[in-house]
Amino acid sequence: MNHTLLGFVILYLVVSIGIGMYAATKVKNTGDYVAAGRSLPMFMVIAMVFATWFGAETVLGIPATFLDENLGGTISDPFGASLALILFGLFFARKLYRMNLLTLGDFFRKRYNRPVEVVISLAIALSYLGWVSAQVTALGLVFNVLSDNAISQAEGIMIGAAVVLLYTLYGGMWSVALTTFVQMTVIVIGLLWISKLVGDMPEVNGIAPVVEHAANAGKFQFWPEANWAAIITFVAGLLTMGFGSVPQQDVFQRANSSKNETVAVWGTVIGGSAYFLFAAVPIYLTYSATLVDPAMTGELLARDAQLVLPTFVKTHLPLMAQIIFYGALLSVIMSTASGTLLAPSVTLSENVIKEFLPRHRMSQKKLLWVTRTVVFLFSLLVVTYSLWALQSETSIHQMVENAYKVTLACAFVPLVAGLYWKKAGNAGATLSIVLGLAVWIAMEFIAPEAALPPQFAGFIASATGMILGSLLRK
Repeated sequence: MNHTLLGFVILYLVVSIGIGMYAATKVKNTGDYVAAGRSLPMFMVIAMVFATWFGAETVLGIPATFLDENLGGTISDPFGASLALILFGLFFARKLYRMNLLTLGDFFRKRYNRPVEVVISLAIALSYLGWVSAQVTALGLVFNVLSDNAISQAEGIMIGAAVVLLYTLYGGMWSVALTTFVQMTVIVIGLLWISKLVGDMPEVNGIAPVVEHAANAGKFQFWPEANWAAIITFVAGLLTMGFGSVPQQDVFQRANSSKNETVAVWGTVIGGSAYFLFAAVPIYLTYSATLVDPAMTGELLARDAQLVLPTFVKTHLPLMAQIIFYGALLSVIMSTASGTLLAPSVTLSENVIKEFLPRHRMSQKKLLWVTRTVVFLFSLLVVTYSLWALQSETSIHQMVENAYKVTLACAFVPLVAGLYWKKAGNAGATLSIVLGLAVWIAMEFIAPEAALPPQFAGFIASATGMILGSLLRK
């Protein structure tokens, strides 16, 4: 075990916790905790959008999928994920910012009614279980690799979850904002420098040979086969993430923390565009490993493709590069984990639990305590799900892909219709949710491998329900 490398990683974790605890001093009420007082400038919003989405699946999951399949296999992420961020910035951020909401669930209450708010808020919170668990699982993998198996992946999951919980629990959105800005700096500088080191290796010799080798191996095959089943699966993969990620509290939270609506719009669009472009860097690094050490990558591909990049860095790059890489890797994971841990917890406390509490006795401090309690409880749920996923060998990329099925099936249509269709009403929203969830869940049991994916069938049913319910009610 490289004790120097492990020591630097532990130091980085301590610094991150310190920044997060400093951020806690800025939290005076629930508004500060959830939206950082709506005061963040453009550069910080861009950093938060970029770093929150540039997570474990971007560094470990997407490159592993690229090696196992091809570029078309990554249609959901980064293509669908970037589409979601850009769509949200262009078509949703300005309208929602002007409504001065605390959570996205508040929109469904104002536009429709309380039952719609509760059901969609529960669906949004549920969608984060796979998303946060993917990050925590990646932390476990990192600790396992760093310690040369002295720390098991299950133990690493619990350690990583505890670290993220500690600074998110106290600092909230201020903690996410400050730690994310530091983490984004480490991500960009670190990965670009490591790309330079790898490009200088004689087996790699720059970017062009890697691209040429990947092209010859058929890795840039992107478009589906010319048959309806393949085309529908391809489009559904894009839109599950592209549409399903739009009605999400973490995306809304970043835009809503902006100091004005212009920052909310363009901070999200620029952050989403930067995410798409920079997602190519881990793919380049991982594919380079196949040129430098084919034997190692072949063995790891047969076992777990997610291990290729961290193992390659640990065995073929100098100590300083290892320190920078693992610092950057921890940065991307923790920045995503903290933001995505806060989002569902805030949604549950504000849009589900709060209404059942006695209002006349609920001060701002008590509301803040309730939100922090939900953050803690959701963290326990995440650890439990992560350990189950580890046993069932669910990949990080699969965990993220699965996260947005429920919001595509029941939340996207009510959000779009509520903002852009005046005739959308409570009956339409209710029927949209009921049909969307019913068809999606039924298809998951009846025909999970059908040409029309279950979540996409649910999405179509949701749109049908909104139109029929709203028009018939009128």
